[in-house]
Amino acid sequence: MKLVIIKYNAGNTQSVIYALERLGYTAEVSDDPAVIRAADKVIFPGVGEAGSAMRYLCERGLDKVIVALTQPVLGICLGLQLMCAYTEEGPVACLGIFPQQVKLFPPVEKVPQIGWNTIFDLKSPLFKNVNDSSYVYYVHSFYAELGENTIATTNYITNYSAALCKNNFYAMQFHPEKSGDVGEQMLKNFIAL
Repeated sequence: MKLVIIKYNAGNTQSVIYALERLGYTAEVSDDPAVIRAADKVIFPGVGEAGSAMRYLCERGLDKVIVALTQPVLGICLGLQLMCAYTEEGPVACLGIFPQQVKLFPPVEKVPQIGWNTIFDLKSPLFKNVNDSSYVYYVHSFYAELGENTIATTNYITNYSAALCKNNFYAMQFHPEKSGDVGEQMLKNFIAL
């Protein structure tokens, strides 16, 4: 099993590597298109600012590489947002894998959302052996709207997409690598796809 984590200077790669190691897997971190294309599974994690992340991807042609992948791909946090059509952060056009718009939470409660929150309406093999209303860990100020690709929902100020899926592309707004046993189960489920 060849697991590759996309390197693009916005990835929270180390915590993902540790989570995979706890499950008995090793992953290569790379921005080499040939290495990414040859992977059995690709993980696209992210923390940071969308505009600079998209610039890095585009400068290296990784924007075109990612959208053309046919193996299972998992976006995490900023990775999910960059897989959407557009984000208000910047604002910037993103990869367009999912049609969702990414919006800034209105400033009526504490933003960013930092900490544990529940996911519900789970609709994917990604959530096998994961209970509705399980707690997962979030750190974000922007959210993807609900839509036909939504496979899990969270409420913080509003209902939004906790996870998305379209064809071979999966994405989570929360951090499975920081979500304890629940997150590890989701990573196992992704690797088993």
